[in-house]
Amino acid sequence: MRPAFVLPHRCTGLRSTALAKLVLKLASKAGWPETVRAVVIELVNIGTELLLGRIANTHQQWLCSRLAELGWPVTRQIAVPDSAPLIQQALAEALGRSDLVIATGGLGPTSDDLTCEQVAMLLGRPLREDNAVLEHIKAFYSMRARPMPAAATRQALVPQGARVLPNQHGTAPGLAIELDPNRFRSNGKASWLIVLPGPPRELQPMFEQQVVPLLKEKFGGAEEYFCRTLRTVGLAESVVQEKIAQALARLVGAGLELGYMAVPWGVDVRLAGRGAAAADLVHKAENTVRKLLGAAIYGTGADELETVIVRLLTERGQTLAVAESCTGGCIANRITNVPGASAVFVAGFVTYSNTSKQQFLGVDPGALTAHGAVSELVARQMAEGARRCTGADYAVSVTGIAGPTGGTADKPVGTVYIGLATPTGVIVEKYFNPYDRITFKLVTAQQALNKVRLALLGPF
Repeated sequence: MRPAFVLPHRCTGLRSTALAKLVLKLASKAGWPETVRAVVIELVNIGTELLLGRIANTHQQWLCSRLAELGWPVTRQIAVPDSAPLIQQALAEALGRSDLVIATGGLGPTSDDLTCEQVAMLLGRPLREDNAVLEHIKAFYSMRARPMPAAATRQALVPQGARVLPNQHGTAPGLAIELDPNRFRSNGKASWLIVLPGPPRELQPMFEQQVVPLLKEKFGGAEEYFCRTLRTVGLAESVVQEKIAQALARLVGAGLELGYMAVPWGVDVRLAGRGAAAADLVHKAENTVRKLLGAAIYGTGADELETVIVRLLTERGQTLAVAESCTGGCIANRITNVPGASAVFVAGFVTYSNTSKQQFLGVDPGALTAHGAVSELVARQMAEGARRCTGADYAVSVTGIAGPTGGTADKPVGTVYIGLATPTGVIVEKYFNPYDRITFKLVTAQQALNKVRLALLGPF
């Protein structure tokens, strides 16, 4: 009995499409059964604001991530402005080479929202008013006690024959359209066009609740895929790789996908696999990585340090205060983004000037004069003062030079001191973060939060 032929994942990329087809053709002639058929998926993100850099293309990141998790990795992505000819060109080219095209954006009520109209023109289908969509739009405005703009009715116009995907979080419906196999492709295979609204709070639930079931129905179950992301802090990417790569070599040889995603404030380690044995493979790899990296791992998936800290404080029945200078409230902001933070977060001080450090935290004027605001002693007194005046169990402080000016030979731009006052004493550490101001703040906040996390993991 011949073993089943499986198309390697690396052959499913667009540049390898011809190679993949050739391999499958040869395998078929040889009598090998094809157990995995690559679904060619393209994204077309529509919106001038994407190309002007006014907003980040979160659709690409989120959809690529979700489709990969589901076992349907995206082959190609393109962003186009709100231009009728460019929208039509991008969609026509994508539909000519793909099984599935997902277009996002351009479904609003304004004059520059052109997607639905251009889809109809491209497919040669008239726009029809959908009564159910129109009633939904009217109800949407009525429930909010707002008059419905006349332009909003444009969103009820959909191409004839399109399947409407109701929008429970907005007014613009999504669309699902099965295309004539001979309209755009020469291989006789039907393709699908999915059109989704731009706002993430509308797109994401629509994708999960309506698009995913449709994909499973039309393209069958994707190859089983299992992925685990371990989030680390305090280690450089090269150090992480040095610690784990050799230990995972055998598992990589067995099919484990190992990847790293580094930013100045941490490194994510991605472990993934495909097929029936993927879960076991990834679990073995995760256990190995945890043993080697230890406390440098603070979470999995999309976990953030602030979420971990709020959970640890809640479990221990303890509280936290922060005293910030150079981070300007970044630490307090992150903590208060977490639901339930009010039970454990007592107060936050942004003491940017020397006067405010003295007034609110009781920092000694003599310490400021003798050592400067950016010093070990001032960081210590800031943490002690925040803990003393709030009664919190823990208080973390930061004081540093964000730049681009203000540095000296002894204290260059990027110098920062982080203090932590605990029930058993005060610890202060010096760091050097030579980045632009925004990155400096993000990195420093991450270091301060990690200092709190490590203290909470120890005896208390």
